[in-house]
Amino acid sequence: MAHDKHMLVRVGDRLSESVARLFAHPLMHIVVILFCSSWFLIGLPTDLLTEALSILAITLTQMVLNGQYDREQEAHRRDVAMHAKLDELIHATKQARNEMAGIEEDLDEDQIRELREEAKELVEEAARATNDYADAEKAKRAIEQVGDGA
Repeated sequence: MAHDKHMLVRVGDRLSESVARLFAHPLMHIVVILFCSSWFLIGLPTDLLTEALSILAITLTQMVLNGQYDREQEAHRRDVAMHAKLDELIHATKQARNEMAGIEEDLDEDQIRELREEAKELVEEAARATNDYADAEKAKRAIEQVGDGA
């Protein structure tokens, strides 16, 4: 996917990421404070410093947003792929309820929570039928973690 971008865009992405990471470091905050303090102590014009810091703030904001946008696109791509895999597993499993496939697009959060509770109850019923409570507890914990976004 990264190779679909023009070379200048890829160079800009790498530059943005590097500069954003550099300025996010705690020591850089100290450097900026020392720079501004030195500027005032030397007696240089404050309007020039204000202009430079404004330009720096705008530029850094754009660099951070650029990196965030790329990370969100990648996360969305992974989410879509994960949902496709889960939908395939649901459809392939005979005991699974096919209506669970695609619920993230069709149901609101409360309805999804209800389905999650139903799934935990089904796990509990299966555990009683097979006397396999250890695996049931693991399955219920997994359902909780998925529901909590963990």
